Amino acid sequence: MRPIILIFSLPVVLLLQGCMNDDELWEPEGEMPLSTGGLFIVNEGNFTYGNASLSFYDIEHKEVHHDIFYGINGLPLGDVAHSMAIRDSLGYVVINNSGRIYIIDVRTFEYVGKITGLTSPRYIHFVNDAKAYVTDLYARSIAIVNPQTYEIIGSIPVSNSNSSFFQHSTEQMLQYDKYVYTNCWSYDNQILIIDSEEDRVVDSIEVLKQPNSMVLDRHNSLWVLTDGGFQESPYGYETPGLLRIKAGTRHVEIIHRFEEREKPSELKINGTGDTLYFINNHIFRYMVENASAPELIISSPYSGLAPGGYYALEVDPVTSHLYVADAIDHLQRGNIYRFNSTGEPVDTFSAGITPGAFSFNPDTP
Repeated sequence: MRPIILIFSLPVVLLLQGCMNDDELWEPEGEMPLSTGGLFIVNEGNFTYGNASLSFYDIEHKEVHHDIFYGINGLPLGDVAHSMAIRDSLGYVVINNSGRIYIIDVRTFEYVGKITGLTSPRYIHFVNDAKAYVTDLYARSIAIVNPQTYEIIGSIPVSNSNSSFFQHSTEQMLQYDKYVYTNCWSYDNQILIIDSEEDRVVDSIEVLKQPNSMVLDRHNSLWVLTDGGFQESPYGYETPGLLRIKAGTRHVEIIHRFEEREKPSELKINGTGDTLYFINNHIFRYMVENASAPELIISSPYSGLAPGGYYALEVDPVTSHLYVADAIDHLQRGNIYRFNSTGEPVDTFSAGITPGAFSFNPDTP
């Protein structure tokens, strides 16, 4: 989970772009890359400025293409692009502050359709061909959508009456058997368990404060990374942790505790499900079979815990190459650093403003 970052000292051109009608077609100017096997980079842009964008990195030719959604379709992407998922040659780009999901053909990058009527969508998870879940930061429910008709067909309430904090803003989703797990990050400490056949919350798991990311390993154990909140938070603060939840159970095992004020994030796993990676200012690796401390493999050029710097992370499921997004100052184009599995540099290229998420095309060579 990445907080929304407010930046106001932007050039006038970005302000004008933020005023564009995101349903208004413009003259396309983009060119197709040599290969559509590669990596989509979801660039958040700046909150309320409508300058989100989608970049594409041609892995085979080491070429990057900027603003491909606007370039191919003549349509602005919207305000705060948060995540992207691919299913059956279609890419679903979740636009958080625009309350919609744009759908593109990942082979041509052409606009296919959109899902609207969402409050503050975060991630989409496909249960089957006719049903998907969309988590939300503020709606206090998870939307149920039909990915074939692009319609909202229902919702799963996640609110409760415990307090003003435990209202379960929902984030990432992972599925084990028929159960979908979703982490509640903002002022919360819960992992909700949803029965995907009944479309309802059937249980929850209490973890440490503010679980921001999670993965399933090769044994179907659930790993959860928490950031602990912040020192002045009315919800309270605790040191962050990396936790393991035994497959099919609610049993939480605390594997590693971080230092006070550290802010670990972006927990990822390789394609074989045996190695974890995450950002904690630097890039760390953790073997799921190993009880030792996480290993630093890539040092950050930034000191301290100031905003900017290493901001997002992804692992190529085929090659285990690491892609690290550097947001720099959230004003200029960010950079993407590509490393091999041992942390050796492979390539560097630019992206859009605040690159915050990645999605591999299944046709990646």
